[in-house]
Amino acid sequence: MSILALWLGYLALGGIAGTLAGLFGIGGGLIIVPALVFAFDLQGVAPEVSMHLAVGTSLATIVVTGASSAWGHYRRGSVHWAWFLALLPGLMLGAIAGVFVAGNLSGGLLGMLFGIFMLLVAARMLLGLRPRPGGLAPGRGAMMLAGGVIGAVSALFGIGGGTLSVPWLSRSGATMTQAVGTSSVCGLPIALFGTATFIVVGWQAPGLPPGALGYVMWPAFLGIVLASVPCARLGVWLAHRLPARLLRLAFAVLLTGVGLKFLL
Repeated sequence: MSILALWLGYLALGGIAGTLAGLFGIGGGLIIVPALVFAFDLQGVAPEVSMHLAVGTSLATIVVTGASSAWGHYRRGSVHWAWFLALLPGLMLGAIAGVFVAGNLSGGLLGMLFGIFMLLVAARMLLGLRPRPGGLAPGRGAMMLAGGVIGAVSALFGIGGGTLSVPWLSRSGATMTQAVGTSSVCGLPIALFGTATFIVVGWQAPGLPPGALGYVMWPAFLGIVLASVPCARLGVWLAHRLPARLLRLAFAVLLTGVGLKFLL
């Protein structure tokens, strides 16, 4: 496969991921990881490292896309900083731990766990389950523990953490606007510490393709970032013009199909 074809493919992947993320209102990691696994397979990347590369590269893209989202929520005053700071130590430590767990799993097992996670997210969307609002904020210890779980699971699967942090913050008493805004900021330490740890853990791992630094594929990172940010706006535009229920069902079906592909 030529270099031009690779770049065009990464740009197309970023455009699709950004559009779907904006359209369905969920982080691009659930889309980017399986798409990268498929792309790496086409390039002949060793299956022992393709899943780790996909997860690490996905986290790297979230550093940029998450910063853009977090800045937007910050400007609108929708970030609950006290809760973010309470979660922060757990988010950082959890992200590092999640990457070390991923590094000790085989590519096949990591892919299987990712498939199960996708099916769980799809089931929640199909059933229309929404986080129950709560009124009592947990103490700092509970927040730190929750941050550890959110950080570890998010880094393990290459996602920004909104799938877990939004329900937790909502149960802790945040409005939905606060939960989404604070969650967007929580994704940054997860992505930063997760990316750095994936580079260290994958340093000089056997089977890495050209362009990879540890478990981060930089050509894929650049192509996805360049295209995903502007295309996310297209997705948001479409989301305001299509039926919400139809969108939720369509994305749940998509996640189900991809999740089953990882398991079969």
